[in-house]
Amino acid sequence: MSFFSHLECSVPCGAPPLDARGRHFLCSCGAPLLVRYDLEKARAWRPDSLKGRPPNMWRYREMLPLFAGEEPVTLGEGFTPLVHAQSLGASLGLQRLFIKDESLNPTNSFKARGQSAAITRAKYLGATTIALPTAGNAGNAAAAYSAAAGLACEVFIPRDAKRPFVDECRLYGANVTLVDGLITDAGRLAAETGTALGWYDVSTLKEPYRIEGKKTMAYELAEQMEWRWPDWIVYPTGGGTGLIGMWKAFEELERLGWVTAAKRPKMVSVQAEHCAPIVRAFEQGADRAQAWEGASTIADGLRVPRAIGDFLILRAIRESGGTAIAVSDESMVDAMLEIGRHEGISAAPEGGAALVAIERLVTNGSIEPGHSVVLFNTGGALKYLDVIAGR
Repeated sequence: MSFFSHLECSVPCGAPPLDARGRHFLCSCGAPLLVRYDLEKARAWRPDSLKGRPPNMWRYREMLPLFAGEEPVTLGEGFTPLVHAQSLGASLGLQRLFIKDESLNPTNSFKARGQSAAITRAKYLGATTIALPTAGNAGNAAAAYSAAAGLACEVFIPRDAKRPFVDECRLYGANVTLVDGLITDAGRLAAETGTALGWYDVSTLKEPYRIEGKKTMAYELAEQMEWRWPDWIVYPTGGGTGLIGMWKAFEELERLGWVTAAKRPKMVSVQAEHCAPIVRAFEQGADRAQAWEGASTIADGLRVPRAIGDFLILRAIRESGGTAIAVSDESMVDAMLEIGRHEGISAAPEGGAALVAIERLVTNGSIEPGHSVVLFNTGGALKYLDVIAGR
């Protein structure tokens, strides 16, 4: 059974709900659209139904954008380990530090979740060519899932992106266009080229379904923690789809009655110090983030000078009582090595950045020894081995 109901504006702007079976991207006001479900009917769906289901994100298919009779485009994404990082936690004085290790997804990152959902929907909406700008991992995932769906894929990526990201897109048969500039420049070229050709754009938050794949991180976290929320979630933030998706999932799970915690986790958005538009906006008390000029960081996933869903990210941080922290490239590389040395986990710089933020919050007393803390390692180190060379 599917409880997928309709799409609505994320602002909201007063526009009427949109047909769930139609092809929609942004709202008429320019804001991202969100997928909605019939949560009253869905309350009849209970957690015990999950027993025996495959260990992937589609075990929650009732609350994903899939209609009866449809099958997902899947490579086994999701249900990644929640590792109790006892050695790393002990080094910080934390008893309950956990790492949600998204590096074990297909194509080595959490991007697999979003692209599985987006390309599943695109396939059933009649798309023939998928297109997107990328800093790296999203393009790899889009290329892989497009191949699995039998769709063509056009990837636009900054010319200075790491070679493994470019080569992996080509491995899955995607056509790669190298772009001078940042992901925002790649996005402009992708839109200019693809709109006239009818390509299906799966850019971050410019379609409503990548959020749905990413929100399953919160569904899994709740299930793995026996339907309780941790005290803190520390999340590396570029476009912020994962953070937005998890905040959406908290509301869904609470309204379903599956989680009845008195309060949600404090959400911590972590960015690179030379590309920190969310951190700056948070500190200034702004509702929107200004574009970051001269964005630069070794963490490709964090090199996003402006996020279309900035207001949703900032809203989640503030409503949760969380914070936003910027860290240096050097510190995140050191933290990658700490995670690997203590726990045997392959962490990308983005995961290292999350550890640096935790260290700061422990030092200033915000995170206490008995708090439960989840570090999201959003990708693996294998495409980033050059940054640890010589260390």
